Formats: sequence, structure tokens, C-alpha cells
Amino acid sequence: MKRREYDRATSGQVGPKISQGKKESAGPASRLHFEADGEQEAPGTSGQHGPKSSKGGKLRQDNDRARPSERLRREGEPPPGDKTKEPQNETSPGEEGPAGPKTKEGQKTEKAKARADKAGEKLGRARAKLDAQKPPKEPGLPRKLARSARTGAWIYAHNKIHEVEHENVGTEGAHKSELVAEAGIRKVSRFAKRRWRTRHARSVVKWEKKEIRANADYAFRQMAQEHPELTSNPLSRYAQKWKLKREYAKRAREAAKQGAKAAEKTAVTIEKLARRVFLFVKRHPVGVLIVLAVLLVVMLLVGTLSSLPGMIGSGAMNAVLGTSYGSEDSDLLGADADYTALETALQNEVANIESTHPGYDEYRYHVDELGHNPYELASYLTAKFQSYTRAEVQGELQAVFDAQYKLTLTETVETRTYTDEDGDEHEYDWYILTVTLTNRTLPVVINERLTDDQKELYSATMWTKGNKPYLWDNIYTGGDTDPGPSYEIPGEALTDPDFAALIAEAEKYLGYPYVWGGSSPSTSFDCSGFVCWVYTHSGVYNLPRTTATGIYNQCAIVPRSEARPGDLIFFTRTYASAGPVSHVGIYVGDNMMIHCGDPIKYASISTSYWQEHFYAFGRLN
Repeated sequence: MKRREYDRATSGQVGPKISQGKKESAGPASRLHFEADGEQEAPGTSGQHGPKSSKGGKLRQDNDRARPSERLRREGEPPPGDKTKEPQNETSPGEEGPAGPKTKEGQKTEKAKARADKAGEKLGRARAKLDAQKPPKEPGLPRKLARSARTGAWIYAHNKIHEVEHENVGTEGAHKSELVAEAGIRKVSRFAKRRWRTRHARSVVKWEKKEIRANADYAFRQMAQEHPELTSNPLSRYAQKWKLKREYAKRAREAAKQGAKAAEKTAVTIEKLARRVFLFVKRHPVGVLIVLAVLLVVMLLVGTLSSLPGMIGSGAMNAVLGTSYGSEDSDLLGADADYTALETALQNEVANIESTHPGYDEYRYHVDELGHNPYELASYLTAKFQSYTRAEVQGELQAVFDAQYKLTLTETVETRTYTDEDGDEHEYDWYILTVTLTNRTLPVVINERLTDDQKELYSATMWTKGNKPYLWDNIYTGGDTDPGPSYEIPGEALTDPDFAALIAEAEKYLGYPYVWGGSSPSTSFDCSGFVCWVYTHSGVYNLPRTTATGIYNQCAIVPRSEARPGDLIFFTRTYASAGPVSHVGIYVGDNMMIHCGDPIKYASISTSYWQEHFYAFGRLN
């Protein structure tokens, strides 16, 4: 007896699909299987029912064929619809069961996991070393001074060699070879130091990349165990690994952002600590200065003993050389003369404005005084070029001059009226040319054009005047230079609280030397710097740092007969200045003033010198 049974299709439908008026489908999901006398027969694709003989009389069942859907099933899982077949006693990839050793895919997964663990461990060690690395310390004041001394000694030695090398070709060649070798050694040393400082950071970058690749490979191997179709072709493997690498790279970037935020918090903490240190130094300046002085002495002694142990006093000689001008006196004086020539040319241009720009009804002048401290210019050029000749610095002199001075001519037209003889009013144009000369002062320009290391050398040479104080021993030409008469302010004048505050502040600095461009007790003062400091710090009037001409432009002119203590007194032509005002002092009454001569002192304005150069009294409103 024959019976028919239907194979379960992958869609779950039992039996063949039948449509009206059509034959049964011959697809894999609807084939008929016959079983006779315990044997199963496979239907032919021609639609024939019944057994189809084959060689040997054996028939193959369709259920034994591998279906496409079975590729997506895990190993050991029974096919859908087969409820009677028990799962095979198989092992999952990567596990060793009773059947034998681990599969090839499992071994690859274990190797990938080992690589990921190793990369993570290496990255952790690299990050720990990077976190433990201390930032490079800023050199302290003793070290900076020692470095300046060493640089000065180097400059001095090479200058001396340069003076005689032209006499001997062999010496000149050896000197140039030495310079090239020293430059090469400095470059190699900087490169080695930079590579050594960044070694931990470079190690972190390297192991971060390796960890991302290893984790991506391990994740891919794990997914391949669950989804074998991922390993079916190289394109799918590449696409999946690329996605995993992008995901791990994204996580690494997020971790870096979190690290940057933590670093920012650390920077804020360091800033707070620095502020506390600053406040401590401000509260205990004397103690800090004593400690720094002791450290400076110790460093100088150590430097002296270590650099030239056989020569006593060599450290002091290096310090002198490091704070000295490295150029010849003729070049120093020549460069300053060239800068003065530029100022003189500008002064003549301002003085001849009315002849070079004729035809205006009125000329108005807002002109700052011209001039500079020659030691400031020489110290700037030394810090910039170490050793220079007059010809080498012409371009730099012009650049500094253009930054310090600015001349502006502004034309305005006003409409005015006049009345004729008949009483009729008529309008006419009044042409005005305003001449404005601004002097930013040389210290301001210098501060913008020097690096931090150059500023240190500049400050050192300014303090010592390049160890050549004889070059410009009388840079101030106004008034006398004697200490001045002893003077006491009349009691009735001190009844004015503003004037009393001015005098209390001004008398603190009696005896301070005149320093061109000086504007504070730490640098001493020039005439305008002294007046601005006294008025501002006494609380009488906020007068920012400016020139004598700038102060004059802010004052109301007062007749000589109405001058009173606390007014300002202005003088002209005390030196070769572009504007009419060249000197200023504070009038204290009784034909006396306190001003920054050389030094700061009281002086009588009744002398022939001051009467000859008197310009005006002014009062700040």
C-alpha cells in the first residue's frame, strides 16, 4: 500500500500550493515524496508521479539536501519542522568537546582576544607613564642670569676671534667650521630633547591605534561565530571590520574629549595655585627677595666653581659679559645718531607744515614730544642682534621708528559768518589743518618686538647700562643738576587737602634719579612720568601715562598771577623737542616747584634758566 507525505517548506506551509487550472509547482518547497515498502522516492522535475529508477536502485531524499536558509542557523540547531530529530552532539566554535580539539575559527578568536588584551595592557602602561611625566620647569632667575652670562661670554669670545680671523685664512676657516658645528650640535640637541619629552605621548598614540585594530578584529571574530555568513566572502568581512574600527575610533575620540576636560580642570587648579603664590609673594616681598638673593649667590658660586675651577672670579666676569653691550662703541653711538636723525627729520617736517601745506586759515597742533632714551635703544638692539654694526641695523631702526611715531594731518572746513559795514551777515568757509603727532614711547614698542628670552637680556643690560655708562652720561639737558635747595611747604598751603595729598606723594621720591621714559618707582621717572604718577596715586586726578605735551593738552591755561599750589608749570626748549612743551613740574607756590630734574627735587623758577624757558601755567580740571 502506498501513501503520500509532504515535505515542510521553508515558509512553514504543509503540502503543495495548488492554483485553479494550473499544474503543481515543481519548486523545492512543493515537491512530492513517495515512500514504498520502507523506501522513499524522489519526484522528477518532469511532473511524473511514482518512483524513478536510478543506478543501483537507490533514491535520495530531498530532506538530505542543504537548504539556503540552513546556512543562517547555528551549528547543532535542528532544522525547522524537524521535531523528531534530536540535536547533534556537536561543539560550538572555540570550545573543545568530546569530539576533538577546537575549531579553526575558535583558535582565531582566541588569538584576536589575546592581541586585544595585550594592546589594552600596553596602552594602559603608556598612559600611566604619560600621566606621571612632569612638565618641563621654567628656568628660575639664577638660571636665567647664568644663561645670560654664558651667552655674553660666547658673544664676547666670538667677537674677539672675528676681529683677528681676517688676518689668517686658517683661523677664519676654523672659526667658521666651529660655528657650523655648534649650530649642528644645537639642532641635534633640541631634536633629541624634543623626542625624549614626547616619547610617552607617541607611545600612547601608537598603542591607541593598535588597540582599536585589535578590538575591532576580536569583535568581528565573535560576531562571525554567531553569524557564519559574515565570513562567506572577503567583501562582507572588510565591511564589517571597517564598521567596527569606526565604532572603536569614535569611542577613543570621546575618551580623549573627557581627558581634555580633565586637563582643563587641572589647568584651572594650577592657575589658582599660581595666583596664591603671587599673593604670597606680594604679602612677603622682603622675605622672597632675601631667598632669591641667597639662591642667586649660591648659583653664581656653583657656576663659578664648575665652569672654570682654576680661575677665581671667572663667574663674575661671565656675569659682566652677559650684561654688556657686545658691539663697538662707534656702532652703538652711530646707531643712536641715526635714530636721532630720523626724529630730527620728523621734527623739521612738523615745523614746516605751514610752508609745505599752505593755504589754510588756521593750523592746530596736537604734538607729542620727540625723543628717546639711547640706553633703551642700545639694549633693544643688543637683545635683538647680540652684536651688531651700524649698517646692519638700519632696517630695524626704521621699523621701530615707524612703530613709535605717527603723524596725521586732518583737514576740516567750518562755516563762519561776518558782518559787513551795512550790518549784513555773510557766510564763508574757514579751512583748518590739524596736525597730530603721536609718540607711543620706545618702551611700549620694544615690549611688542622682543621675545621672553630677549626681554630678559634687555632688562639686564638696561640695569647695568651695558656696563658702558660713559656713552651717554648726560641724556637730560634741562635745568641744573645740583640737589636743589631744602624747602618746606608753607603751612597755609597744606590746608588744601588735594595739594597736601600731592605733596605727600611727591616727596616720597625726592632724590630719585632722572631716567628717560621712566614712569614708576621701580624704574625711576622722567618729568612727565613723575607728574602722571603723583597725580594718579595721590587720588587727586587720574592722569594716565603721557608726555609733557599730552599733559599740557589736558590743562586749562592759567595766568601767572592766578597760579596757585598744585598747578602745573610748563617749559619750552629745554632740549630739542618737536613740540613747544618739553618739560613739566608741579608748582608749590612762592616761585618754587617740585620736578624731576636730575634728581627729583625742589627748584626755584626765578632763576635765569627757568625764566628763559618758561612757557605757561596749567590746571587740570
